[in-house]
Amino acid sequence: MGATLKIAAVTLAAVALLGGIAGGVYLVATGLSARSSPGAVETTLARAARRFAVPQAVRNLKNPIPASPDVIAAGRAHFADHCAQCHANDGSGNTEMGQGLFPRAPDMATVSQELTDGELFYVIEHGIRFTGMPAWGTGTPAGEQASWHLVHFIRHLPQITNSEIEVMEAMNPRSPVEVRQDIEAERFLRGDDVAPSSPAAPAHGH
Repeated sequence: MGATLKIAAVTLAAVALLGGIAGGVYLVATGLSARSSPGAVETTLARAARRFAVPQAVRNLKNPIPASPDVIAAGRAHFADHCAQCHANDGSGNTEMGQGLFPRAPDMATVSQELTDGELFYVIEHGIRFTGMPAWGTGTPAGEQASWHLVHFIRHLPQITNSEIEVMEAMNPRSPVEVRQDIEAERFLRGDDVAPSSPAAPAHGH
């Protein structure tokens, strides 16, 4: 028994040492920069870890809310207001914010379709640590209902139309600069004296 415990202790120490070396190499090689994209191995491991982290009972859940035009419209409005800044209205992730994250915001019309309803719901409710995905859950029935509406809209993304995207653009949050410019334009149309606003500085960071 003593020999067995000694072998187990040596094995654990070796694994810890190798893990420490691998972590050190990773830090030096990447500098923890968010500019690069995760490699294939890192992506595979991260997706496996995410899948493992979702409780099986939740992973196997089916959307309890029947799909309907009204439900998809509710999810679309929620997505436009809360999600599009990173994920884009069409779910492509092709936004300044989405492309600046590590990992990049995924294409939800393709990659995210591989997730189950329960996994999508869990990610919306709980977020994902060490990424830019926040937890949107409120712990209320109304909040869970809104998350299930989003799941329906995400399922709808592969069929989204240009007219839907135009509707969403009107719902997207606007920056203070855009709001000020609209106010000044309205005052100008009324004939008020309006001092020209200074051009907006390029946005950097988050």
